[in-house]
Amino acid sequence: MDIAVQSIEGGFADPVFNAQAVFRAVMDAMARPGSVQPLPALARPPAPLSATSGAIALALCDNDAPVWLDPALHASAAVISWLGFHSGAPLANTPADAHFAFVATPAEMMALDGFSQGTQDYPDRSTTLILQVADLTSGTPLLLEGPGIETTATIAPAQMPRHFVEQWKQNNKRFPRGVDIILASPEALACLPRTTRIKMLEA
Repeated sequence: MDIAVQSIEGGFADPVFNAQAVFRAVMDAMARPGSVQPLPALARPPAPLSATSGAIALALCDNDAPVWLDPALHASAAVISWLGFHSGAPLANTPADAHFAFVATPAEMMALDGFSQGTQDYPDRSTTLILQVADLTSGTPLLLEGPGIETTATIAPAQMPRHFVEQWKQNNKRFPRGVDIILASPEALACLPRTTRIKMLEA
């Protein structure tokens, strides 16, 4: 299919209603870390950007929110064109300049501290990472504690970065600075806000 056609097709069928549905799912997932929020395929972006990631991009990104794409996504002219057409978001020059970072291959991702951490005065200027995962159940189980979690929660996202738990502990220590993560599986999403503490469950 022609790239120009791919860039125009696959957006929200009902932009206002669909954006509200995605935004609500993200907010609910951020408020209750580890909870899985179902999300139907509301967008049809070009591969390798997933339907869930594409929907998140259309709901959250705009021309004031630079986005960074990992090498797998950046290599696709169709993905870049689609994001630009539907969201208006410019590409960030570096990960540290990004408001949002989309990662198709989390297992190969750079370290979390390479993204914007925000500042003490403006911690909200940090990067929110959207990690595409095959599912939220087949990976290494992670035990979650912290605000929004009554006692503990468990989630097991597939294909996570190496040494993720250790990196996340360092992310906790930078509070109120630090990154937040949205886990985008094919039919749902879950969130790991920077306030969440994570331990690896031993097999």
